Amino acid sequence: MIMAKVMRLGGLGTLVVAIVGVFALSGGPAMGAPLSTPRAYACTGGAIPSGSYASVTVTGACSVATNAVISVAGNVNVAPNAVLDAQSAPSTITVRGNVNAFSGSLLGLGCLPNPPEHQTGHPCTVDPTESSSIIINGNVTAIGANTVLLNGITVRGNVTLIGGGDQAGNPWPIKNNTIGGNLTVTGATPEWVGVLLNKVGGNVILTNINIAPGETIQVTLNTIRANLICSGLAPAVSGGVIPGEVNVVGGHALGQCASLT
Repeated sequence: MIMAKVMRLGGLGTLVVAIVGVFALSGGPAMGAPLSTPRAYACTGGAIPSGSYASVTVTGACSVATNAVISVAGNVNVAPNAVLDAQSAPSTITVRGNVNAFSGSLLGLGCLPNPPEHQTGHPCTVDPTESSSIIINGNVTAIGANTVLLNGITVRGNVTLIGGGDQAGNPWPIKNNTIGGNLTVTGATPEWVGVLLNKVGGNVILTNINIAPGETIQVTLNTIRANLICSGLAPAVSGGVIPGEVNVVGGHALGQCASLT
């Protein structure tokens, strides 16, 4: 059985978004009046008001209300040392642009139940039986983030995590995601990293990741269309502990992950 770490954040505020359509009739066929132009919104903490946003900038501790429905036309930016917790409560989120997280921030996206005989899910804190539906049409990029938790989300582009982490107790689970491009994690120092049960349309590149002593970087049960490339992973990297729990790689498995197929 794979023992995957989970992390829970609660009480960071609520967010409920509704999109309201305005329709008008005038002297002939029914015509739908256009929605008002979405506006940019900055969350400094607590609840973000309902609305459809051109972009969202998070500068404080912000969370998502249970079963919130959120639509962002542009980018979501998580400022240095800010928190975006969209992994404690089930929600439906669509971001047409990119999600960017910066130095010292926490980026948590997605929650889903544990599957039978595994602890590879990331149960929602408020209701462990529910799941999120989060779609990012662009890229997810974190540069120097303290904590990254990506669980059961869809990213049409690339996921790129550069630097950051905290060996004192912040794990980075990257599990059950569908990623259209590449997944790259490099130069990070979290407590633990688990790359599990992802479907990746490009390469998975894991380099220069140094986790807490006594922990093991887990890379298993991923389906990777291109290559799996691993180097500089310490103190150790492993696949599943049950026979058959391997990665399916369409290209080559290289470096420290050469045996994990």
